[in-house]
Amino acid sequence: MHTPKRIVFCGFQHETNTFAPTQADLLAFEHGGGWPGLVSGDAVFEAIAGRNIPAAGFIDAARSAGHTLLPTVWCAASPSAHVTEAAYEHIAGEILAGVEAALPVDAVYLDLHGAMVTTHFDDGEGELLRRVRALVGDAVPVVGSLDLHANVTAQMLDRADALVAYRTYPHVDMARTGKRAFALLEKRWSSGSRAALAIRRLPFLVPICWQCTDMQPAARLYALLEEIEAADSADLSFATGFPAADFSECSPVIWAYANDSAVAEAAVDELARAANDAEAEFAGTLYSPDDAVRYAIEQSRAGRRPIVVADGQDNPGAGANSDTTGVLRALIRQDAQQAAIGLIVDPAAAEAIHERQVGETIRLSLGGHSGIPGDAPYEDEFLIEAISDGKIDATGPYYAGFHLDVGPAACLRHGGVRIVVASFKVQMADQALFRLVGIEPATQAILVVKSAVHFRADFAPIAAEIIVCAAPGSMPMRLEQLPWSKLPVGMRLGAKGQAFEPG
Repeated sequence: MHTPKRIVFCGFQHETNTFAPTQADLLAFEHGGGWPGLVSGDAVFEAIAGRNIPAAGFIDAARSAGHTLLPTVWCAASPSAHVTEAAYEHIAGEILAGVEAALPVDAVYLDLHGAMVTTHFDDGEGELLRRVRALVGDAVPVVGSLDLHANVTAQMLDRADALVAYRTYPHVDMARTGKRAFALLEKRWSSGSRAALAIRRLPFLVPICWQCTDMQPAARLYALLEEIEAADSADLSFATGFPAADFSECSPVIWAYANDSAVAEAAVDELARAANDAEAEFAGTLYSPDDAVRYAIEQSRAGRRPIVVADGQDNPGAGANSDTTGVLRALIRQDAQQAAIGLIVDPAAAEAIHERQVGETIRLSLGGHSGIPGDAPYEDEFLIEAISDGKIDATGPYYAGFHLDVGPAACLRHGGVRIVVASFKVQMADQALFRLVGIEPATQAILVVKSAVHFRADFAPIAAEIIVCAAPGSMPMRLEQLPWSKLPVGMRLGAKGQAFEPG
């Protein structure tokens, strides 16, 4: 029988697009952006129980083993530009105060994203891990879970005993990753010392729409990862990175832990060779808005429906504001029928709609308020088809167990195009976000989703085909379009892409 142990834990998640228009302040973490809002103490258990969140999986595994869990804070904010210094210091301060109050402890677990940039630190997670390590000392194991899109830094790997990343995109294994983090903690306790660590950083960035693990080459590489683990007794992770954070350690990273350094080195070498060999495959077809809509109309007329169009460059899951109008304009220009698009996030428009009645016509200057080059509000008259409070339970695998709240919402109609308008940004990764205003996704000819990949988990089963559109947005799929300044010289901007040079 093992001795029950005391584990203090926290969650602090943000994916930072340093090119995005809006920063994440404390209110953004209090709201949560589709995730549970900022919670502290025992309220953390209720907020995340049964949800596809790493901490939920870690808690289940640790409790099953008879250990005591001591929560500090759990919070997340919708991806955006930098986390403000005030928000970071407030939340980090609560976390550290909670850890200090719990001492002595047998371990610390951190549920992190891994791609947080703040207004005062390029490496938000590394700084938090540094502070936690300084507080608990070198003898207390510190483990963490990371997003597949983490930009894993040297400081993060140095300050933690073990870090483990998701293996699916769409991220349907978040809770399972928390359980893997607990398994690494048990290995750390058993060995009594840190495992040998090996790291490889890849020399190219991967646009997020081509990181999908349901597609090649990612599907093949993650299968190989598990084969290597099984054969070599190494614990291996591959974070394909978040390619919109302008700092020196933005890149895909492969790392491994093993009892023997030679085993760890061999594991990362094998996977890194395969990833480098597959570089050219991390690419695909990007449609212009009009080409995407024309193709979708042709296919739907031939009986292939719905055609799902990913408006990935305005993906709120990558820091965009989910309000650009490029694809909306194309739908109307091309006279699309039985088409639906969402979410167009425009709080002022939603408020104006809620002052009217279903069946009325309203003139709006809709969306386009983020100042994205090539974008502008779409001004016209719309029929109000439905009004909603914006609250609904998720039904798909990505937001499994979540109660979604997009604030005052509505369905507008313009000809054959229906538009889901919301007040708060949430990635269109669940069919429920169409249903909340009365649109049944499976019956549509064309569905436009403000998402890059996560939508696939719920929409792929009903889609005749999925295509990716490059409309205006703050998460370009052609990475050379971003104004980089801090990347390592020579880092390739996409598969076999242009090499970065300052200036």
